Amino acid sequence: VAGSYVAREIECLAEDGRLVIIAVQGGVRSEFNAGLVLRRRLTLTGSTLRPRSVAFKGAIARALREHVWPLLVSGAVRPVIHSTFAAADAAQAHALMESNRHTGKIVLTW
Repeated sequence: VAGSYVAREIECLAEDGRLVIIAVQGGVRSEFNAGLVLRRRLTLTGSTLRPRSVAFKGAIARALREHVWPLLVSGAVRPVIHSTFAAADAAQAHALMESNRHTGKIVLTW
């Protein structure tokens, strides 16, 4: 999400790790430790689909449908779900998310 998150994401990367920024919800400016980028040989890159053509976006959708969707359907690739909450307990789910004491998705059910 860019912004202040970039510094934290860089700190989490392993050697030769890559950070791809695809949104700027956290803001367009960031301050981070460039020494970590150099020492760990990190790669930072960004992309957005917004200015791309409909044909380009369609090609991505077709490739996802062909190569990725079957992995999801078969269960070979699954999201990591930390916990599930009823929609009525959304405040508890949000508190867990803010605490950063989870790994994986927090799911609300209706």
